[in-house]
Amino acid sequence: MAEQTTSSIVIDADPHLVMEVIGDFPSYPVWAKGVQVAEVVEEGEHGWARQVFFSLDVAPIKDEYTLEYEWDGYDGVTWTLVEGKMLRALDGAYLLRSLGTGSTEVTYRLALDVSIPLIGMLKRKGEKILIDTALKGLKKRVESL
Repeated sequence: MAEQTTSSIVIDADPHLVMEVIGDFPSYPVWAKGVQVAEVVEEGEHGWARQVFFSLDVAPIKDEYTLEYEWDGYDGVTWTLVEGKMLRALDGAYLLRSLGTGSTEVTYRLALDVSIPLIGMLKRKGEKILIDTALKGLKKRVESL
C-alpha cells in the first residue's frame, strides 16, 4: 500500500472471535456504518470469502465495489479493489495481535483513491472517517457477542 492511514483499537475478545466477526460479511450492514450490502461473491480456502461485493454510502464515499481478500489465519486479512465505480483503489488490512489477556489489538490500514480529483488532505480525512467508524463498529459488535 502506498500512502495509507492507520489506526488501532483494543477489543475485549480473543483474536479468533474478532476475526470471525470480520469474516462474517453478511452481518456488516448491522454494525458497519454505511455498508448497505456485503455479499460474498466467491468463497476461498477454509470457508473464508475470497471476493465480496459491497454497496457503501458513508460520506465522502458512495460506491458499489468488489474487494478481493487474502487471509492469514486469525492474525490478519488484507484486501484490494477488484472493481468499483467511484473507487480506483481501496487497499487495506486488519492486523490482529493478542494481548494475552483475552484482549486483541486490531490495527486497520487503509489507502484509497477515487476517480474524482480530491486533494490529499480530503482523501486522508475520508480514510480516517472510514477507519474510525469501522474500528468502533467492530469493537461494539465483537464485545456484544
